[in-house]
Amino acid sequence: MLHTAFTMFQTETKRFHFLLLLFILHSETEQAYAVWPMPQQMSQSTERYPVDPQLFAFSYARDSAAQSGCSVLDAAFERYFSLIFPDFVVGTGFRNIWSEPKPFILSVKVKNGECDGYPDEGSDESYNLSVSAGQAVLKAESVWGALRGLESFSQLVYQDDYNLYFVNKTEIEDFPRFKFRGLLLDTSRHYLPVPVILKTLDAMAYSKFNVFHWHIVDDPSFPYQSRNYPDLSSKGAFHPMTHIYTQSDVRRVIYHARLRGIRVVPEFDSPGHTQSWGKGQPDLLTPCYKGEVPSGTFGPVNPTVSSTYQFMSGLFKEVTSVFPDSYLHLGGDEVDFTCWRSNPNVQAFMAKMGFGSDYTKLESYYMENIVNITAALNKTSIVWQDVFDYRERIPMDTVLEIWKGVPADYRAELGRITLAGYRVLLSAPWYINHISYGQDWRNAYTVQPQNFSGTEQQKKLVIGGEVCMWGEYVDATNLTPRLWPRASAAAERLWSDEEKTSSVDKAFPRLKDFRCTLIRRGIQAEPLFVGHCKHEYSGL
Repeated sequence: MLHTAFTMFQTETKRFHFLLLLFILHSETEQAYAVWPMPQQMSQSTERYPVDPQLFAFSYARDSAAQSGCSVLDAAFERYFSLIFPDFVVGTGFRNIWSEPKPFILSVKVKNGECDGYPDEGSDESYNLSVSAGQAVLKAESVWGALRGLESFSQLVYQDDYNLYFVNKTEIEDFPRFKFRGLLLDTSRHYLPVPVILKTLDAMAYSKFNVFHWHIVDDPSFPYQSRNYPDLSSKGAFHPMTHIYTQSDVRRVIYHARLRGIRVVPEFDSPGHTQSWGKGQPDLLTPCYKGEVPSGTFGPVNPTVSSTYQFMSGLFKEVTSVFPDSYLHLGGDEVDFTCWRSNPNVQAFMAKMGFGSDYTKLESYYMENIVNITAALNKTSIVWQDVFDYRERIPMDTVLEIWKGVPADYRAELGRITLAGYRVLLSAPWYINHISYGQDWRNAYTVQPQNFSGTEQQKKLVIGGEVCMWGEYVDATNLTPRLWPRASAAAERLWSDEEKTSSVDKAFPRLKDFRCTLIRRGIQAEPLFVGHCKHEYSGL
């Protein structure tokens, strides 16, 4: 009797395990996992393969130009192992009891093995990824493309209800729609500690952004610690010791960005937005007058004296030696002419130059000199659209950034700037420091950067765009949830095929899942709507 009962128990146990296996296979093989931003071409089946972290390895293909010792990819392999297997600790974790564990190898082949340089405007970020039983093959022209492919693979791996890892059979051919996919942080209006910037760079890489536009100084503070002009930060920062970016800090940011395929483009905006500069650099700003006497206040940079250009030349020579990128943002926006108009020396200079009372000509004179300084340093200038609007004579390789207006306005500006033959960046619709109740990410997602009246050649001059997070109401306490996942909506618009990603309703569940991915990776991304993530943010 006892033997019969035991036999029945064994039979029922086997039946239970068999039914459980069928349930798991049925429920899980019907799943397919998306990548954000959406690849250009992606095919995926419900056929899935186990990925055991204890038997998983990255490898360099035999014919890869990059091999072990490649700083960018070696670091990426280590970083992505933790991202792919977020809860795995060596010697622990669940094992697949239904089948014999098998190795899984992700092989990387890079055609151009340049591992020690920096990403630049010509970097090739294309890649092909093929996932099959026991292996994934990632092919890229450059290490920067390989990084994008590793990010895509990391999003394809998922866990079932028993915390086992799987990946579906997948084929991806991918490349970015636009070469320049930027994100601006403003570190003048509120100082952002270096770890906060590094965390933002991590999140940028997850969304395949490739340019960090560092609006490092402005009216409120000058946190950049200059080697040659130390008074700029010692007198212009919020605090000369705690609220500055040392040379070591800057190198740390650039290094962190490079390993993630992200360029760092600094902005030193002038002649306006420079009140903090004047505290540490005497005679740089224009003295304002009340009647015939100085009022004790100061306006924009004084464009009428040679000492201004000597100082700017020295500062930019230093800046271009610190920041390796070929681009330098010179600003040029929102210049208030009131102080210039009040100053008798400026008035005399205007008369001497034949500018009459048109102070846009004076700003043009200044910006043309500044752009020439950076050109002599072999750097490409980015300027805000104001410089074009004031009909300033600038080199044809200058990049103009559109920041003003509603869609009708910025579309008209896109047409005018590209008709003149200039390359252009679009940021006007992506000022996501502006917030509103509800799902305002949808507005960022539906932007069409090339939807303006112009020829195909004009539209090719739109080299990309960027998300801007201005700092009037943003500091380290609220930066991350305000940025993410809203910035990711713009990231898909800048990376992916526009026709394939035209539906916000179809994007919603994918972005919701991606937001959960960010949460699990330690990014405090705000929710899109009602719901929850399987792995809620644990760092609170």
